[in-house]
Amino acid sequence: MFLSYLKPSESLTEIVAGLIMVLTFTLAASVLSGGGQDGARAALLGAIGCNAAWGIIDGVLYMMNSTFDRNRRIRFARAIASAPDEAAALAAIRNELDPYLGSVTGVEDREQFYRSIRNSLAHGQLPQRTGLLRDDVMGAISIFCIALVAALPAVLPLLLIDQPWLALRVSNLLVVGLMFVVGYHWAKYVDANRWLAGLGLLGLGLALVAVAILLGG
Repeated sequence: MFLSYLKPSESLTEIVAGLIMVLTFTLAASVLSGGGQDGARAALLGAIGCNAAWGIIDGVLYMMNSTFDRNRRIRFARAIASAPDEAAALAAIRNELDPYLGSVTGVEDREQFYRSIRNSLAHGQLPQRTGLLRDDVMGAISIFCIALVAALPAVLPLLLIDQPWLALRVSNLLVVGLMFVVGYHWAKYVDANRWLAGLGLLGLGLALVAVAILLGG
């Protein structure tokens, strides 16, 4: 339900960020405490707190960014409508949309589309500036929930396994495995090789684990 308020790229980015944060935190806790009972406890509390804090911060930034982007588009529409002539309006539209449409459309098709945009804005009702919307808040809540859920694979082994060192390593492996799954899933949205994307994130996770072990964690 909550994920419907975010784009797939936003959801996957938040999952990756949450997994990396919880992995680095649990690794740091195991290094600083020697991986004993204190290390497991610190990793457990820290993983939850760290991702909760990240979820709040990134949720607030998401609301700010959504409001900014929406009103930037409104300002752009008003600028097109108030342009001194058609040539100036079309030039502004080209500067805004050519980077997105240039590689998938022909020049004539784009020009016709740009003229229709200009005519629509020049003779239609202009959009009004908006503040914070319900979808912005729900998107921020979605981000917070994703950040907390991303901590669960790291937290569960620390709750279920009595041996601190083993619990930390199982926690690390679960997070690293999920990084592969997320990378594999992400690749279909960017037309990349799924195995390479998954292995790339997997390699990043294993590198973090290896550094922590070399440092004594």
